[in-house]
Order: sequence, then structure tokens, then C-alpha cells
Amino acid sequence: MKHAAGTLAFIARCVVVGLAAAFVIGLFWPATGERLRARLHLPGATVASVPAAPAPTSYADAVAAAAPSVVNIYANKIVNERAIKMYDNPILQQLLGGTLTTYARHEKTLGSGVIVSAQGYVLTNYHVISHATDIQVLLYDGRVAKAHVVGFDEETDLAVLKIDAGNLPVIRFARQKPRPGDVVLAIGNPLGLNQTVTMGIVSAVGRQLQLRGSSDEDFIQTDAAINFGNSGGALVNAEGRLVGINALLIGRAANAEGIGFAIPVSTARNVLDQIVATGHVVRGWLGADYTFVPVAANSGLPAAARGALVTDVYPGSPAALAGIQPRDILLRIGNDNIRDPADLHRREAAIKPGTTVELSGLRNGSPFHTKATLTERPPMTVDAIDTSNDGLQ
Repeated sequence: MKHAAGTLAFIARCVVVGLAAAFVIGLFWPATGERLRARLHLPGATVASVPAAPAPTSYADAVAAAAPSVVNIYANKIVNERAIKMYDNPILQQLLGGTLTTYARHEKTLGSGVIVSAQGYVLTNYHVISHATDIQVLLYDGRVAKAHVVGFDEETDLAVLKIDAGNLPVIRFARQKPRPGDVVLAIGNPLGLNQTVTMGIVSAVGRQLQLRGSSDEDFIQTDAAINFGNSGGALVNAEGRLVGINALLIGRAANAEGIGFAIPVSTARNVLDQIVATGHVVRGWLGADYTFVPVAANSGLPAAARGALVTDVYPGSPAALAGIQPRDILLRIGNDNIRDPADLHRREAAIKPGTTVELSGLRNGSPFHTKATLTERPPMTVDAIDTSNDGLQ
């Protein structure tokens, strides 16, 4: 009996000491119990959320990493313009009026570029150096180098220059594609002010713009300020890695503000590699024009119809030889589904000429399959971008 009483007294003292310890721990370390339950997987345990890393208070490190690779470009052009020549003699002027003539004038343009190779290759926009007779590049360290054009691609508005200089700082390419909401920095030579940095975010990706009457190209939309002279400069992420080449903005003439566009680095890198290797960009070509698939009550297609509706087929083209007809709906090329006409244009352009692919689609509501051997897209006779119209700058 005495032994049992001693045991109960011992247990009571332990309970009192335990409750006292728990009270003290809960008072000074209130999260201890929650962490213990979570570790032991006991009921009622909740997983503590990990606080997000605070945004940096400065992007100076990113600028320091990228800015030395951004150069200023000064191009001298000869522009031919039409004018009416008036006679010096007042009598002839009154009788004959004026005659239409053409004269040449010198024009200086400024822009930016990005050093992408230790061998001296510089990426910029084609409209910065188009028709240029002399191109000078000002490096970050103050050196000036004469540049020559290696090649250009009007469809993407990209050009590759080559400078002869040593010890060149080369930009680093981004490892991941940018996402809407990512912080980006635009570095360039706006209005001749030299190295200028503006900050914004990626407003959208995959924006489809038509620069030269050709197929739509994907662009990065950003609200980082882009002005005259920024064209060809670098759009970098918070690590100072290149995500795009600044191309154009929609200015106040279009009642827009904070809407700029950059060419994705994946597109720029593909153009760079092809121009360095062959001097031009090679694209596959089916030889047909497309539009969006109409969705009507009698179309037999779902409301979210995808694919591309053939509107025209060029005689003798791969599409014509494959039996493609106007009003055919193309749904698949090779192993890839077709989302829309722009998607089909991009996919056929990425296919190496001479490659045979299977095309699937609908003709009068019935499925059909055929094969086409793509050829190289013929050159397009289009003019340079006119950055003074429609609010585009």
C-alpha cells in the first residue's frame, strides 16, 4: 500500500513538472509545439509556409554584368528622296513649273547592339543599319571600332555585325524563358545618351507582330522604357542575362505608353547561328497562305477550333504538289498539332528544306492525310521597317 502511494506521488510530481515546463516553453517559444507535431506527423500539424525571398533593393550587379556587352551603333546612310526641281528663270518656272527629280542626302542613325561572341560578333536590329554606308561601334570602355555587316534577316529585324577588337565582354544568355511578371532591364543608347538602364517587367510573351508583311513573329512585351536609340540593345533579367533584343515600341502617336517589344533570345540565337554559318537565314516553305479557322454552326468544329484554313496555294509549290487545296483545314504538321496560322508559319519555317513531312487536316469535313517535301522559302521583297508610322518607334 505504501509502495503504491509512493508511485502515485512520483507520477503526480512528474505531471506537475511537465505542465510547468510546457507552460514555460509555450510562453517563450510558442511555435515549438507546432514544429514538434509536424515532425512527428501528428494530427493537427500544419506545414509552415516559407516566406518569399525579398526583392533586391538594387539591380546594380545585373547592370554591371550586362552593360559592358552593350555597344552604341552609329550608322551613316545615303537616302534617296524625290523632290520637285524649280527653274531659276521666273519665265520658265511660270511656263513649265517644276520637274520631278531625285536627290541623295546623308542621314545619321543611332542604335544599340550586343556583343555575343569573343570573335567580335554583334547583334542588332536590321533597321538600325539598313542601307548604311559606314557603321561605327562605340564600346563600353570608350574604344571605337568600324563594323561590317555579316548578314541580316528582314523578317525578324535582326542583323549581325563584326568588329575587329580584342578583349571583348560577351553577354551571357538566359537559361530560362522569361515569364510575365519577371523583372527585366533595358540597356542601350536612347537619344544618344549612351549607357542608359530602364527597368520594368515582362508584360506578356508570345506577342505576334508582323514586321515586314511576312509571317508573324513572337515578341516579348515589356513596360521597360524603350526610346529611339534603344533598338538593338539588350533586354536582360535580374541576373544580367540576355532574354531579348529590344526592337520597337508603340509610342504616344498610338495613344500608348509603356508598351515595348523585344525579340526573344531563342529567335536571336537561331538567326545568329545561321548568319554566322551561311550568311543568311534558311526557312522551310510549304507555299500556301492561311487564315484562322472559322467557327460556324454548320462547320462541324468545336467552339475552340484550332488549325489553319488554307486560303491560297502557289502553283508548283510543295503544297500544290501535295494536293493541298484552298479551304482545306490543316490540323497537324509532322508530329505537331497546329494552333493557328502563325503557329503553322513558324513550324514550317523551322523545318529544314528538303524534309518530307506528313500533313493532316479536314477537307469538306472529312479527314485527309498527305505528304509534302518542303523547299526553301523564296526571298521576300519588302522594304525596311518604317518606324515613323502608326506610332511604332
